[in-house]
Amino acid sequence: MQTFTAHDGTRLAFHVRGEGDPLVVLPGGPMRASDHLGDLGGLAAHRRLLLLDLRGTGGSAVPQDPATYRCDRLVDDVEALREHLGLESMDLLAHSAGGSLAMLYAARHPERVSRLVLVTATPWAPDMPATPEDRLRAALLRADEPWFDEAIGPFRAWLAGTGEFDPVFAPFFFGRWDDTAREHDAGADEESNDGAGDVFLSPDAFDPPATRAALARCPAPVLVLAGERDGGPGPEPAHRCADVFPRAEPAVQPGAGHYPWLDDPRWFAHRIAAFLGPNRSPSHPLARHFPRGLSAAEPGR
Repeated sequence: MQTFTAHDGTRLAFHVRGEGDPLVVLPGGPMRASDHLGDLGGLAAHRRLLLLDLRGTGGSAVPQDPATYRCDRLVDDVEALREHLGLESMDLLAHSAGGSLAMLYAARHPERVSRLVLVTATPWAPDMPATPEDRLRAALLRADEPWFDEAIGPFRAWLAGTGEFDPVFAPFFFGRWDDTAREHDAGADEESNDGAGDVFLSPDAFDPPATRAALARCPAPVLVLAGERDGGPGPEPAHRCADVFPRAEPAVQPGAGHYPWLDDPRWFAHRIAAFLGPNRSPSHPLARHFPRGLSAAEPGR
């Protein structure tokens, strides 16, 4: 784990996985520690992943001002990390809620983004969230699953606003409800800062017309990756999100849910690596920060 100081003095942490050209990674949640991303299905074999713990999560400190959890305020933390790394521009990957943070960053600092990867991103920033109909349509694809009958009733109630989020329908968020998915889901409560997540989604954090206008001028190539079985967002909303950018390509991972690196790690890692392109140099200037051989397997990393 490495640390740096945000512009307001809050101490922030990021974790290093793999070697090669850097890829800055923003976690979802909102406000879930980056540990749940692991090495993104082996993507660390292709890139040096720099996984940011957003303030108040993981190894990062709790800020003095809770209002700084707002999505638009977190843009400054992403920029502080870029400055700390000494990068003129950076490849950026964001998952789920982190996708809105990445979009706000690209809207405010388009010249600092070389390539952008949005993984099952939740596009609140341009006001293009998944609808209850989108989520239900994806859920009904799972009707032959053994857990479906127990889960669908509470899921419908949650979508209608008449029921609370219920762990019984967690399987809808994974392409396969197996031991790996269960373990991943079990860590969510401990890894998440729910109070910070509420602030992240403050209505005044977003200005969708301004964001869409700015992203329409973003020069970076963008990959918008959706899971075939994901309802938030699924393939159709992901295509609509891609249309916001001038140089975006949508991709749909077969059989995947909201955490596609768990469902088919090889497909996921190779698709993103192909988009990012080969490592430009094993001796990238960023290597001065980290000794060769640093990997996810090493203690404390």
